[in-house]
Amino acid sequence: MRRMSATAHDATETRILARCTELDARLVQAIRGIRLLQTVSWPASAQQRFIDNWRRGQRSLPDVRYQAPDLSQAREELVSIYQQADAGHPVGDYLRRSAESWRIATDLLHAVGTAGVTEHSVRLFGRPGDTLPGSEQTNLDAARHFIGLAGELDQEILASEADYCIPAETLQAELQTQLDAFFRFHKIQVEIDPDLIAKAAAGPTRIRLRSATCFSEYDRHQLVEHEAFVHSLTGLNGREQPNLKSLGRSSPRVTATQEGLAVFAELISGSIDIERMKRISLRIVAIDMALCGANFIEVFQYFLDTGQTESDSFSSTQRVFRGVPVSGGAAFTKDNVYLHGLLTVHTFFRWALKHRRLNLSRALFAGKMTLHDVIALEPYFESGYIAQPLYLPPWAQRANGLAGMLAFSLFANHIRIGNVGVDDLVLGV
Repeated sequence: MRRMSATAHDATETRILARCTELDARLVQAIRGIRLLQTVSWPASAQQRFIDNWRRGQRSLPDVRYQAPDLSQAREELVSIYQQADAGHPVGDYLRRSAESWRIATDLLHAVGTAGVTEHSVRLFGRPGDTLPGSEQTNLDAARHFIGLAGELDQEILASEADYCIPAETLQAELQTQLDAFFRFHKIQVEIDPDLIAKAAAGPTRIRLRSATCFSEYDRHQLVEHEAFVHSLTGLNGREQPNLKSLGRSSPRVTATQEGLAVFAELISGSIDIERMKRISLRIVAIDMALCGANFIEVFQYFLDTGQTESDSFSSTQRVFRGVPVSGGAAFTKDNVYLHGLLTVHTFFRWALKHRRLNLSRALFAGKMTLHDVIALEPYFESGYIAQPLYLPPWAQRANGLAGMLAFSLFANHIRIGNVGVDDLVLGV
């Protein structure tokens, strides 16, 4: 009798998973035309025009126009997938969460160019006032902490840093060689893009570098660890999935985990520096400023006052005002996820070590997913319905090293630095 029940359960599970695979294929098809970041991004010409006017004393707000795409059919299909997926099944729940995330993205793009973008952006990416996991502190609190610390260290650290610049063309050649050696079964093309405002951008098959840009040694390592060994790597692993091809697509709901994992990769590989933490943190404060009414010029001036160049200040400011009016009171809040994601991912790795589930840290690279997904879908990694990752970053391959760092972190967190005096640090007589 038990055997029959088990057999019946297995047959039911097989039918459900087959249905989930069908719905996932529909999901991948439905989202093909949804280009969230591309739709809200600004043309490179906007930067030069604004800076030229700024230097002439003409401090007028940028004029950026958007074209809202017609995503009505995609939205209808996403609603249908959401309704048909089984909310009580882990894979069905994953599909529902993903479909709902993409549906909110269609609402955001429908409102592009208006203040209405803010509401949808906050649903997808949160806001600076959101609390951090396991803490009463907020993203804004964390940002101000890192900005203050960087401010204290700026003069000491920057004075000791070598004035070293890597041209975009040199970096392109170096990265191409490194990635060709690592991604043995795929080709990631490193390209120079004159229309890119950000320093770099990554997808599953290419990494773009901004032309006529000076890259530091830290930039080079960050690009490898952040863009190539997380964003591109998880995209390629997701594309290799036999049943859930949506794991190869960057759904808005996975942004916090993806960016948090990418910054964590910089941290654990020693590729991050305090100035990088400062830049991430400044953007969170800038989002809060915009939500509280600051316009583009006021936020641009804020970045200038923190020591950023005109070019970097424009790039940082336009990230805050993507898709929304530049007159103040609205913001595109995606950059809010970097610190929140980093702290959440760091907590996740520590939790996995404490509960002896470090295998989840490897599964996290099998595609683009949230921390909730990797825990809820664990049985489907074990069954083979979800494939283990084809590629792993070098630091994630070294399980002993990862465990050692996390074990030290778990214990060190018990030490309250405010209670430590100089005498406590003296060793020996």
